[in-house]
Amino acid sequence: MLFRSPHIYEMWYSATHTSPELLNDTVYGLPEIYRTEIKPASLVANPGCYPTSVILAMAPLMKTDLIYKDSIIADSKSGISGAGRTTDINFQFAECNEGTRAYSIGVHRHIPEIEQELGILSGKDVKISFTPHLIPMTRGVLSTIYVNLREVPKTGYLIEIYNEFYKDEPFVRLMEEGKSADTHNVIISNYCDIGIKVDERTKRVVLTSAIDNLVKGASGQAVQNMNILCGFREDMGLDTPGIFP
Repeated sequence: MLFRSPHIYEMWYSATHTSPELLNDTVYGLPEIYRTEIKPASLVANPGCYPTSVILAMAPLMKTDLIYKDSIIADSKSGISGAGRTTDINFQFAECNEGTRAYSIGVHRHIPEIEQELGILSGKDVKISFTPHLIPMTRGVLSTIYVNLREVPKTGYLIEIYNEFYKDEPFVRLMEEGKSADTHNVIISNYCDIGIKVDERTKRVVLTSAIDNLVKGASGQAVQNMNILCGFREDMGLDTPGIFP
C-alpha cells in the first residue's frame, strides 16, 4: 500500500509514519495503471488485495463521465487467508466455518487506499462505501461494486470500453456479457476477472471482480512488479491458469 499523505496513514492506522521522506520516490505497484512509473522506480508499494479488486474493476469508468463518482458502493468478500496466519479466535475453523460476516464497516484500512487511487484516476476527490466480508473459504476475493449511471448504455457498450482499456494487459480478463466473475476461475493465478452488467431498471452498473488474494492480491503482484523492474517478461513465473474446473 502507499498513502501519498503521511497524515492519511497516521489517521487510519493510528501510528506515526516513520519514513515520509520516501513517499515522493515511491510508486503504487498496480502495473495496469502505473507500469511506466514502476519500470524506473527505486521503491514500489504493493497494493492491498481489496484495493486491487476494486480499483481494477473501477478504473475504466473513472476515466469517463458515464457514472456518478460519488455513488460507488463496494461489497467485498475474502477468504480467511486474507487475515494472515494468526491465532486470533475469530479466524479459527469452528468460528468461521458455515458462517459469513461483515466487519470493519466504514472503517476498514483499505478505504483510503481505494479512494486515493480512484481519485487520481478521476481527477477529483472520491469517497466510497466499502464493506468487507469474511467467508468460509481458504483464499480468493470477490468484489461486487454498484455505481449509479448518468445515462444508461447497454452492457455491451461498457464491455467495449473495458476491452479497449485492458487490451494489452496480460492479467486482466473481461467476462462475456451475461457472465460474472468467479473466484473459482482465478485461484492460484495472477488473474483479475471482471464482469459487467448494466441494470437498466435501477440505472446502475454492477461490476464483479475476482482475484486470488494471495497471488494478484499479494505475492503474485509483487512478482509482476519485480519482473517489470528487472526487465523480465512480465508474466515470468506467473503464467499459470486458475485450477478450476
